[in-house]
Amino acid sequence: MAINNHPPGTQTDFDAVEVFLTETLVPEARNLRAVVERADDEGMPRIEVMPNHGKLLELLVQMIHARRVLEIGTLGGYSTIWLASGLQPGGTVVSLELEPRHAEVAAESIAAAGLRDRAEIRVGPALDTLTELGRSGADPFDLIFIDADKENIPAYIDAAVELARPGAVLILDNAVWHGAILNPDSADEAAIGVRRGLEAIGRHPRLTATAIQTVGSKGWDGFAIALVT
Repeated sequence: MAINNHPPGTQTDFDAVEVFLTETLVPEARNLRAVVERADDEGMPRIEVMPNHGKLLELLVQMIHARRVLEIGTLGGYSTIWLASGLQPGGTVVSLELEPRHAEVAAESIAAAGLRDRAEIRVGPALDTLTELGRSGADPFDLIFIDADKENIPAYIDAAVELARPGAVLILDNAVWHGAILNPDSADEAAIGVRRGLEAIGRHPRLTATAIQTVGSKGWDGFAIALVT
């Protein structure tokens, strides 16, 4: 149902709603503040998912009873912890991270959360690691979360589908990129990467997808979610 006769929200409104939703629905997020603080202390960019999005990842993992999750882009381990928290007993998150120091910090946070046995971080260029996973004959993944460098998103999507089981869920973060995806001639390579990634999802014969716009403390963005057939 459309909501009429209401003025558009401001950034202050978006921030306040985000706080309300987090405090009301995701109170456990306060237990993960140390993860964000540890990343801040290491000078990492503040680009981790927001608590409500992290909880969504956990719920999706739970809903499909995932045992194997692939994450492309670890950063400080914040989203890794949410993903691992939703796993079935014996499940594993395989998380790919380019920067060795980021991987070390993430491993510390994951261990502090009591999830060391549910997460494995592999360090190196993600495309190389994805190729290695394919060649190794690794068991297919039930859910794949892509939140890494945007320029390589189309290649990540192709590789992810090859590593996914039929019925798996694929999630692409930052799918709106502050609206910059609308410009096909943008000089922003990240925006072009996201746009091409969405186009790749839309035309992939094994993917059925949609995308949701979001607003919040990190501005205007969104995510795409796809079913692998």
